[in-house]
Amino acid sequence: MADTEQARASAPEAAAAAAAVLDALNATDANGTEALNATAKFVASPEGTALAYGSLVFMALLPIFFGALRSVHCSKSKELGENDYDSGFRNASDMPETITSRDAARFPIIASCTLFGLYLFFKVFSQEYINLLLSVYFFGLGVLALSHTMSPLMSRIFPDSFSNKQFQLLFTQGSEETKEEIVNYEFDTKNLVCLLISTVVGVWYLLKKHWIANNLFGLAFALNGVELLHLNNVSTGCILLGGLFVYDVFWVFGTNVMVTVARSFEAPIKLVFPQDLLERGLDASNFAMLGLGDIVIPGIFIALLLRFDVSLKKNSRTYFYSSFLAYIFGLGLTIFVMHTFKHAQPALLYLVPACVGFPVVVALIRGELTELFRYEETPPEDTDVKEDSETEKKDQ
Repeated sequence: MADTEQARASAPEAAAAAAAVLDALNATDANGTEALNATAKFVASPEGTALAYGSLVFMALLPIFFGALRSVHCSKSKELGENDYDSGFRNASDMPETITSRDAARFPIIASCTLFGLYLFFKVFSQEYINLLLSVYFFGLGVLALSHTMSPLMSRIFPDSFSNKQFQLLFTQGSEETKEEIVNYEFDTKNLVCLLISTVVGVWYLLKKHWIANNLFGLAFALNGVELLHLNNVSTGCILLGGLFVYDVFWVFGTNVMVTVARSFEAPIKLVFPQDLLERGLDASNFAMLGLGDIVIPGIFIALLLRFDVSLKKNSRTYFYSSFLAYIFGLGLTIFVMHTFKHAQPALLYLVPACVGFPVVVALIRGELTELFRYEETPPEDTDVKEDSETEKKDQ
């Protein structure tokens, strides 16, 4: 039991570190497109640049908005103790992971170590082989993420008359008395259809590295991150965003580590859109980029504020909409400053003050600042322990 709880407790930390590394690897790509494309002779037209960055902003908003909505359903399902609802949850691995203040405090340190480790790897080993391994790794992750993202849509597309058969993949270890489950995964025919479509996209990405396939995987990663990573309270969100604020500024302005890794790393961990689309169509190659970390990190905070809105039971989404508008403002300011000073900018430098500041100001105006910082979400394992404790008391 202790080993299981320890593994579940470390899951938010690992997931949070992964999200932070995504931000690290792509902060320069997102905010320093000119630097990465300096060798390209093509000069984007004003219309092409506007279309590219407008599209990136729009794509960034999609996983935040829909991921936040799905996180509300996910949270309700968790509170009710259900294991299945319309977003396709059937397995414990698909349930949300709660990030605590302890996880948030470790976040920048773990991400920094991982980033620097990747930097050393690219310095010591061949970039070609590292990217080959990463492509295969992200192919598997991308297929699963895209399949999970498509699951609710497929549930609505297929008619009620569709024969939806249930399947179970079960691996155990040991004999009858000491049998232990290694893998226990439940799925149905609709999930198989999603998996097939996602695999086709994955093969397309592996063979062509096309920017549309990259974006499909990137959007799926971002949406799953916003949906499944839950901050337990607003204070934890402030610790997380505050730590990454310093982290992002240091690695962008203080060293060349982030630039080196971002230029070497080839994986669908960023959204891209061609600035020369109007001139070259789908074969365009001069890309503006936005790292997934600049979407997921603020996104999980915005999703928390939506769940807080729901908890108030006032039929209002004031905090969600204020933080959502703050994100648009912060991202727009990042792009503006980048083009004004022609230098890479850490997006979280602008996103963190906006996404935290706007809701706090709203709470002060509405007189709900205390309620905002008292709001707490209980991790699933804590709920189980509490229920077991109450049961034991009743038995005694």
